Amino acid sequence: MRSSRRRLIAGLLLAPLLSGCFAASDDDSSSDSSGSGEGGRLRVALAFQPTENYSPYGGQDSFILSRLGVSEGLARLDANGTAVPALAESWSSEQGGKSWVFTLRDAKFQDGSKVTAKAVAAALTHAAAADPAPPAISDVKLTAEAVGDDQVKVGAGEADPMLPLRLTNPSLAVFSPKAYGKDGKVNPVGTATGPFELTKTTGDTAAALDRYDDYWGGRAQASGIDVKFVSDGTARANALRTGDVDIAEALPVAQVASLDKDTVHEINTARNSSLFLNTQKGVFTDAGLRAAAREAIDTSAVAKGVYDGYAEPAKGLFGPALTWAAGKRSEPTGRAKATDPKGKSITIATYDDRPELPETAQVLQQQLQKAGFKVKLEVRTYARLESDLLAKKFDAAISTRNMMLDTGDPVTVLASDYTCDGSYNLSFLCDKKVDKLVADAQAESDPGKRQDAAMKAEAAILGTDAVVPLAHLKAIVGIGTSVEGGVLDPYERQLVGTGTRR
Repeated sequence: MRSSRRRLIAGLLLAPLLSGCFAASDDDSSSDSSGSGEGGRLRVALAFQPTENYSPYGGQDSFILSRLGVSEGLARLDANGTAVPALAESWSSEQGGKSWVFTLRDAKFQDGSKVTAKAVAAALTHAAAADPAPPAISDVKLTAEAVGDDQVKVGAGEADPMLPLRLTNPSLAVFSPKAYGKDGKVNPVGTATGPFELTKTTGDTAAALDRYDDYWGGRAQASGIDVKFVSDGTARANALRTGDVDIAEALPVAQVASLDKDTVHEINTARNSSLFLNTQKGVFTDAGLRAAAREAIDTSAVAKGVYDGYAEPAKGLFGPALTWAAGKRSEPTGRAKATDPKGKSITIATYDDRPELPETAQVLQQQLQKAGFKVKLEVRTYARLESDLLAKKFDAAISTRNMMLDTGDPVTVLASDYTCDGSYNLSFLCDKKVDKLVADAQAESDPGKRQDAAMKAEAAILGTDAVVPLAHLKAIVGIGTSVEGGVLDPYERQLVGTGTRR
């Protein structure tokens, strides 16, 4: 498995598949670019630190830039999971969907240079050459070429109705030519296109952003953003409570009761917490022991006891926020018979950036020990855990994953997380049946048939017991009462907009 990085985000509905041509207005319900009034600087606390010096191809970094309004790509997801214009004002398919032509809007990079077809094509080509490739394009051969001054032709090697949705992924944001170094890294400082410009970084602890007044979508109302990266959830809640920050993401459920109810905002997401079992190294290479672990786990104890009503016991990989899933779900296929653990020792890793995860780990530790396992826990910040996690150093991992993360398409995340060549396969699952079913789903362009195929693949994945879904989660965002225009994004890709101010 190729080393990969984390990328998170949820949705309420299956993103509609696109074909033919599409154009939409530039209206954004979360933004107000009228320019009325002058807001001060926003103070924001984020849960995850940058791990790759803000390069969009690593870790959380691309989503940090997206949430803060620094970067954007050709398209973005609206609240319904549809790809709508961003740097591209319209697009159409050619050759039966083998290539798509994107017409660019009149926009500037934050260094003052014009957004041209040549610059956009170069940016996408650079992303396609990244190692590992961004997960949204890990299973396609992305190509991009300029067509005149204001059009870019983008291909995927074969017909791909998902391509506009792929290009909404923050890892495929467009930066000016000066951002791209010979070392393969991307420097986003002053080179992006969003309403806020990254001007100063202080390691992985803080960053400063100033308003970019020439933003194509209108002048932001806040004059800038001061960001702190605070991995401790209680500390984020305390900062909101004391007024030290205006916006705090991923609030711990345990802190909600102590906060002003007018500052607590929740939104349904497609994010799950799950137990991923290492199928290639250690105890859980044995399918019978994976089955024993699954049978030992009471998911209601996690959803109710740990998340205090801000979650539901998991019924599969796709939760109730995705309303189409329940009616299409079938029972897992091919499960092994559970075998006696006989005191076998396992190590479960998780991270404390999301404070419910260590508590979840403790609940699972008790349940698995009762079933006959000996269980050790390893808890770190995600930045310190990721490399060892992807190097197969643990028997299991507890993590949260937004199933609509990469493109708003359920099939794309199945390919990324559960196939032999998956770029973020925490279970290291490599199963020929699963791979075939995912490939079958990828071949479907009709939305309903694609959903049906995704659920068949889900049943096969769950049948391997490589993953035990625990809970379907809600996001809790803290927004101070002095803040107007805060953004509640079901995909967790945006936290502030041009209309956010205090």
